[in-house]
Amino acid sequence: MMAAERLIGMLIFPRLTQLDMTGPYEVLARLPNTKVHLVAHTLDPVKTDRGMMIVPTVTYADCPQLDIVMVPGGPGQQDLMEDAVAIGFLQRQATAAKYVTSVCTGSLVLGAAGLLKGRRATCHWAAIDHLGLLGAIPVSERVVIDGNIVTGAGVASGIDFALALAAILEGETVAREIQLQIEYDPAPPFDGGSPRTAAPETLTTLRARGAALNEQRRAVVQRVGGKLGVTPAQ
Repeated sequence: MMAAERLIGMLIFPRLTQLDMTGPYEVLARLPNTKVHLVAHTLDPVKTDRGMMIVPTVTYADCPQLDIVMVPGGPGQQDLMEDAVAIGFLQRQATAAKYVTSVCTGSLVLGAAGLLKGRRATCHWAAIDHLGLLGAIPVSERVVIDGNIVTGAGVASGIDFALALAAILEGETVAREIQLQIEYDPAPPFDGGSPRTAAPETLTTLRARGAALNEQRRAVVQRVGGKLGVTPAQ
């Protein structure tokens, strides 16, 4: 008798960063007996932060219970943190989902739903400090697993995140097969893809460029954290 189809749901919202979602999608959609839903308020196309249009496959209202729920990040994450429908959806799904996951600043949305209290989690390097304001324990690693909470760091780490999750779900052999299928063998042209390896002047430039967004994000996180009544993790 064939096992029930595994259901994975990825939230889709205006101004998400598409690679946060499409990187993991490319990996997880290759798992056997698995269906990936793209979940949003309506079935209307959603515009990402760089202008790509993505078409949802199911609404929050019609989405079945998921085995794995995943939240990508992007500038639109701030609005999602205060979206009562989206937060309610995450809270309901989390009660029965086997894994609750995120990539990039999607972990801040999990935190806004009260799902990271006392849990280890990661985020994009420019926003990881905000996790503590939501009761999480920030960890500067590419993929962080804490029980059934699996979080990935910034953008491109979504592929690492998805391969790690694939190994949890189907075993290392299957994860290795998918890794080879997509020829995931990183050899970046420049050494500097994280704050630990980037040139100081490059890091300074990017921090300055993202300062306004970071302050907007901090304000939302503080407001949401206050409503949750969480004690910032040390």
